[in-house]
Amino acid sequence: MTRRHPSFNTLSRELDTIIDSSSDGLFVCDAHAYVIRMNPASEKIHKISANAVVGRNMRALIDEGFIDRSAALEASISKERVSLLQNKGGHKLISIATPVFDERAELIRVVVSERDVTEIDALQRELEKQEAIKNSLRDQMLAMQQAELESQQIIARSPQMIRAVQQAMRVAKADSSVFILGESGVGKGLISQLIHTHSARAGQPLIKINCGAIPESLIEAELFGYEKGAFTGALNSGKPGQFELADGGILFLDEIAELPLGSQVKLLRFLEDGKITRLGDTKGRKLDVRVLAATHQNMEEMVEQGRFRLDLYYRLNVIPIQIPALRDRDECIIPLIHHYLEAFGKRSGCRKRMTRAALDALCGYSFPGNVRELMNICERLVVMTETDVIDVDDLPGQIGPVPVPSGSEPCSLPIGLSLKDALEKVEKEILARALCAHHSQLEIAEALGVNQSTIARKLKKHQLIS
Repeated sequence: MTRRHPSFNTLSRELDTIIDSSSDGLFVCDAHAYVIRMNPASEKIHKISANAVVGRNMRALIDEGFIDRSAALEASISKERVSLLQNKGGHKLISIATPVFDERAELIRVVVSERDVTEIDALQRELEKQEAIKNSLRDQMLAMQQAELESQQIIARSPQMIRAVQQAMRVAKADSSVFILGESGVGKGLISQLIHTHSARAGQPLIKINCGAIPESLIEAELFGYEKGAFTGALNSGKPGQFELADGGILFLDEIAELPLGSQVKLLRFLEDGKITRLGDTKGRKLDVRVLAATHQNMEEMVEQGRFRLDLYYRLNVIPIQIPALRDRDECIIPLIHHYLEAFGKRSGCRKRMTRAALDALCGYSFPGNVRELMNICERLVVMTETDVIDVDDLPGQIGPVPVPSGSEPCSLPIGLSLKDALEKVEKEILARALCAHHSQLEIAEALGVNQSTIARKLKKHQLIS
């Protein structure tokens, strides 16, 4: 069966329908820039009826201020395609004029398409503004992180702490998720900073979020951001979340066990496909963020109780690092005291030293608040003691003096210890106490009746100084 071709009238009607239904403005001029046709979209753009324009020349319309430049006129002269960006009544228009030629290469028509790009331009400016805000926040965070890192120091003398630091240094070069475990105050945040500093992402932000410090109703907006009108009180411009601010860097989620189950699902989805979706948005955003997590909770118990997703726990627990409690780091206590007394002394403009009795009392304390508690105690002692010497009476009430029976040995020695090992243990304790009781190695040498070089060598031997 032969298919019949549509008639000329049918084709003409179809062409009229296509032109009139276009969302872009369209008008047609002849070879001399007289307007032949103008569609409804173009009428809307220019706020004028086609009858007022059709049959008129673009030169006359320019003279009357209808437009400031005509892409159709310029294309009719140059016989080449012309693109113009124009201002029309506070709106930005982009006009593209395309010349049409007959079989003899003679110009017969110029077809112009127009589009109002005012909203697109405004959206672009808003995106640039949001990007500038995000970059400013990232710069501020980087500066704060650097200042925080310079003000603190990881002191590792015990085997457990040395192992934790070594693990952190090794995983820093990888891009795997890390789960930092340990009691409150042991220094999980410092380990996250150590990983960031020695990673390939060191030049990008390390953003720290305490999941337990943000109200449950706001945690998703804080982490994943939101769009305009996503909820009551949302900013009209929307807001990027911490994941977006950490793009290219590291996000440290402290107290991850406090994350609500709904947010756990979104976090798991990000760890699987690298995408987040803002509240109130339907489109995902691809991000490049390394996630570090930390908790003081027993995660196996929380999983068994249904308070934490097992699949998320496995995703986060790729490389676990256990940070020991301070009571299990006896070798670290004296160097930490020395470090914080010196640091807070410089800040306050004074130098303080501690008596042997006060040092013994601190070394015998269990420190339930770990390093954070020790740091706070040292700051309080530097600020509040009236003399340069800190004694037992200056210590907080919960820290009492260590009773020493008359005639007791300076340290408890296990039965069966060789003479050499016993002498080493006693020597180390004497040096450790002297280190906190005196300001310098020279003072220690004078007090113990040896020369300064001997003191320096023995302090390094026992790892009491770096």
